[in-house]
Amino acid sequence: MVKTPLKLSRHIAILRIIFGLLWAVDASFKWLPAFSNSFLDQIRAAGQDQPLWLNPWFHFWDKFLGHDPHLFAILTAVIESYIALALIFGFARRATYLAAAVFSLIIWSVAEGFGGPYSAGSTDIGTAIIYAVVFFALYGLDRLASAPKWAVDNYLGRKFRRWPIIANP
Repeated sequence: MVKTPLKLSRHIAILRIIFGLLWAVDASFKWLPAFSNSFLDQIRAAGQDQPLWLNPWFHFWDKFLGHDPHLFAILTAVIESYIALALIFGFARRATYLAAAVFSLIIWSVAEGFGGPYSAGSTDIGTAIIYAVVFFALYGLDRLASAPKWAVDNYLGRKFRRWPIIANP
């Protein structure tokens, strides 16, 4: 059965909101002191047992984030909180989907060590790569929908003529 554009818009909104709630739970953990206190250790652990040719990548991030790991931990919490709220309320969807996909790829390639190490016992590729795929899927699905449902972007688009450039995929 083919879904009408209205039903499709609702289903996309439900998916967006549920995904936003998941990000909100994840973001809430980032605000705990345990995350901030172990931030650099987690980054360093991701670089362990990686192939030698990836050492420069992990060395760069270790040095870069090592300048002020607490600041970067707080920035991570802020970014994840923004993503959660933007998804839940349907705010700046185009910019959010694309920026969040890039952010997810950064998490995957740094904090999750590309989902590695890749050895005989490796069982998954990491979660953040899946988040990036969901963001790209939301972007594509939102393009198919007629008008977004349950999104602040609808209101802002009526108030600010250029808002759809930021909001609509």
